Amino acid sequence: MKILTSWLRAYLPSLSVSDRQLADDLTLRGIAVEGVHPLGNGNGHLFEMDITTNRVDAMNHFGIAREAATIYNLALPPLSAALPAVHAAATAFPVRIDPAAQHLCGRFTARVLRGVSIQPSSGHINTFFDLLGQKQISNAVDASNFTLLGMGHPTHAFDLDRIDRGIVVRLARPGEKLRLLDGTERTLEPDDLVIADESKALSLAGVMGGWDSMITPETKNILVESAWFDPASIRRSSRRHLLHTDASHRFERGADFNAAPVANNLVSALILESGGSPDGDLIDVIDPATEARTAARPPIHLSVREVQRHLGATLDDTPVHSALTPELVQQYLSALGCTLKLAYSPGLTRASLHARQDTTPEATFSVTLPSWRLDLEREIDLIEEIARVYGYNRFANTLPTPGIVSVSSSARAEAAIRQRLLALGFSEAISSTFASVPDSDVFAPEHGPVLMENPLSEEASNLRPSLLPGMLTMLAHNLNRDVTTVRLFERGEVFTSPSRSSNHIGDVVEAPALTLGLTSSASCSTALHNAAAAPIFELKGAIESLAALFSLPGGSSPGSGALTFTTSGTPAWLQPGRSATALLNGAPFAFFGELSRSEQLRRKLRQPVFLADINLPALYDLPLRKVTAHDLSRFQAVERDFSFIFPDSVHWHTVASAVHALSIPELRSLSPVEIFRDPKGKAIPSGRHSLLLRTVFQSPDRTLREEELTAWSSAVVQALTAIGGAQRA
Repeated sequence: MKILTSWLRAYLPSLSVSDRQLADDLTLRGIAVEGVHPLGNGNGHLFEMDITTNRVDAMNHFGIAREAATIYNLALPPLSAALPAVHAAATAFPVRIDPAAQHLCGRFTARVLRGVSIQPSSGHINTFFDLLGQKQISNAVDASNFTLLGMGHPTHAFDLDRIDRGIVVRLARPGEKLRLLDGTERTLEPDDLVIADESKALSLAGVMGGWDSMITPETKNILVESAWFDPASIRRSSRRHLLHTDASHRFERGADFNAAPVANNLVSALILESGGSPDGDLIDVIDPATEARTAARPPIHLSVREVQRHLGATLDDTPVHSALTPELVQQYLSALGCTLKLAYSPGLTRASLHARQDTTPEATFSVTLPSWRLDLEREIDLIEEIARVYGYNRFANTLPTPGIVSVSSSARAEAAIRQRLLALGFSEAISSTFASVPDSDVFAPEHGPVLMENPLSEEASNLRPSLLPGMLTMLAHNLNRDVTTVRLFERGEVFTSPSRSSNHIGDVVEAPALTLGLTSSASCSTALHNAAAAPIFELKGAIESLAALFSLPGGSSPGSGALTFTTSGTPAWLQPGRSATALLNGAPFAFFGELSRSEQLRRKLRQPVFLADINLPALYDLPLRKVTAHDLSRFQAVERDFSFIFPDSVHWHTVASAVHALSIPELRSLSPVEIFRDPKGKAIPSGRHSLLLRTVFQSPDRTLREEELTAWSSAVVQALTAIGGAQRA
């Protein structure tokens, strides 16, 4: 947003600080000035400002002047307009709000001007618009734009002679057509709010005026409109018709209910400077219910003791006094537009209040909120305003008060998982909490989506039921930037609904989840697997490594039976034959493998992508393993290799379980060294594979004897033969 310092000083002539000092002081108080550009010729500077969406009151020159007046404790004259003598109208111009639209238009003001002269703008409008680079159209249109930039409230001028019998604020009729000022014709929806006459729609309320009632050089009589419209209604219409205007930008964020008559008078006065006169008094139609929830909100009680307790020590404090006195609180909030009434505790009088020497006065104010600050709702909001205006840089650096810090029951497990994945070469990533409905249907078809009432876009229309859509987006982001080797993990919350027919907020289930994602264009083959399968086994190894952090029921050694893998039961988003399910005590707790071909094509991924979806609560329910250290044996370890042929139906965990079931204390490790298959079925029959198995035996207190090794080797051979293996010659 562009702000002219010369315009600010026109509102606040007593402002004596330099423009650069003003920019610094505003920025320190949350009204960010991002650029200061000199204009030369005594015209001051142009401020490039970034105003947060909750501060619509500051999106104009008068709002910034109010902030400056509050900072420097200056008097800010209120906005006013001197109108020519009013000609008494025989009958008031008809204006009504349809009952069905009354909650969407809380206030509508109108003033009839007759005998106007449409001509180019001059004077301060011409000067300020030239400095801002603002397009000038005519004095009537420029008056509306000048008021918007000046005080922030949108207005509109209609050609009175093109209005049929009066103004009606109503909802659009189904299929109703409206040609807007940009020349486009729009087909309106039944929940579009329009300003109409008795026969047709004249403008899309709060967004853009209509072509048929626009001001032209032939216009002689004008109806000036200034109103308050419901933010949600304007937002829906603006997005539906892809129209983002200066007016909709303000109305969507909550306009000032009491600004409508002031803005109407200002626009009318500017138009009448070129001739003409008002016909009748200002027409002001008000919905009391809307006024009660905007401009007439109940007062907030503010305790000075709470101000000092929350904000703490300042650099201006004395040993017996806090700088945040009741007088300073009243000064700041009054300057911001609040009305404060001092309430007294029992036995406290005004004289004794000023005579008190302690630092926690018991003064309590009843604060009536200004109509333009809809972001103020609670006592803490007022305390934040006091801190902001006082200056965050003026508070002392103090440590927070010591308190009881509760640690989540899963904090240690979460830290262990994060540390392990980082050690395995994965990088932590964070994706959006939102997902699209199609992605939710693909990756969590068993759950109903938790839909957002006011989504940012169709791609973010519901809370994510799975971390997988976000992981795929991050992997695609890297691939599209020629990063072909990526290893990521994300730990976050997922949100599901128990059934697809329920979306009540009380039915939403929030749970932790973990997903791994990797892709690589340079995977290497090994003796155990080919290059294409390497990422799948890398994910399998990561899952085994994570499970090894916990004390699994029945033991945590490989092949203990607690952690097993199967190729059945994989979800549809994984490629059949290139995916698997990890089972914890027979129950699925992780799915991993290659993304399905259909999803890869739908997402236009350049190379295969591999994913793992891990059910964290299943791990969090288990205790972490206690790390123990043992003395290294001083005696030599002995390796023995076994070469067996197994049916493909015999998995590794079956092999490992059979060997570990022998309970040989001296068995230190058991690992596969090589897997071999013969595609032609000559060396190894079809449907079977050759496994080279390596065992390591070692005793902590003696040298192993040959007869012991022979006995153990025979036991291993018998165990492997019992599960269907045949020893190779």
